[in-house]
Amino acid sequence: MNAIVVHAYGGPEVLTFEAVPSRLPGPGEVLVSNRAAGVNYIDTYFRSGVYKAPRLPFVPGNEAAGEIVAVGEGVSEFTPGDRVVYTSPLGAYAGETVVPAALVLKLPGAIDFEIAAGSLLKGLTAEYLLHRTFKVGPGHTILVHAAAGGVGLILTQWAKHLGATVIATAGSPEKVELVRSKGADHVIDYTRENFVEAVRAFTGGKGVDVVYDGVGKATYPASLDVIRPLGLFVSFGNASGVIDNFDLLLLSQKGSLFVTRPTLGTFTSRRDVLLEQAENLFHVIADGTVDIAVNARYPLADAAEAHRALEARKTTGATVLLP
Repeated sequence: MNAIVVHAYGGPEVLTFEAVPSRLPGPGEVLVSNRAAGVNYIDTYFRSGVYKAPRLPFVPGNEAAGEIVAVGEGVSEFTPGDRVVYTSPLGAYAGETVVPAALVLKLPGAIDFEIAAGSLLKGLTAEYLLHRTFKVGPGHTILVHAAAGGVGLILTQWAKHLGATVIATAGSPEKVELVRSKGADHVIDYTRENFVEAVRAFTGGKGVDVVYDGVGKATYPASLDVIRPLGLFVSFGNASGVIDNFDLLLLSQKGSLFVTRPTLGTFTSRRDVLLEQAENLFHVIADGTVDIAVNARYPLADAAEAHRALEARKTTGATVLLP
């Protein structure tokens, strides 16, 4: 089968399109014929070596949607022909992927393969951020950084549905208009405005209850200046680089703030939690509460181009690779 392979950590150029051996699923595994694979920032972290793969070479990719081809011993929940979507540690940038059955979800008929592949990882991330990291509801005011990105657009729409006031940042006038069209109450173009001053003005100096920050280095420590006393800083990504030397003393100086650095794998490691998260996500997609826009599609062989566009912040919404 064809796959993208990384032989050494580096830039997008290390993503090579190759023929690789396929294998049958072992006990507790399923073989999925991928119809679409999602492109996410976490893929760039593995490619560059910010996150280390278990071994080199490896096939990147953390989510895809397709059809079950075969099931391994002990798997009773799935049968060949089932439409499914999954998150996996790695391996989704391929024509076929062997995946632990515990990470696979049956796909509702109302959701197509591209929407599923472009939304599962981002949507499950938004689910745990809004429901488990900080339970957002009416009366809360939140700040969403990079709100025109895949996770940001889902966060914005879902948080508004939950009753929150949403302040968002985006990196161009076009992205500002996109985020505003998804329901954000206030949108800040951080290339033209000081987001700290703008958030303080929007909140009358009170600050927000929680900051959702998938940007990382470029927005720290400024994000701490917009959080109310006893509020929460949620760092869930490193799009601009990893935050170095986090200063705990700043948390006390800024108002006894709380901070967390969650990751999706902690939540999805429990099958019951994963199923609950997926049910919540599929419901808001199917009923139209959250609109998933797949705005870029690339052939699998052009994965490097997809990564270049993502890292240059030229994308909005979801990007998928088509095997």
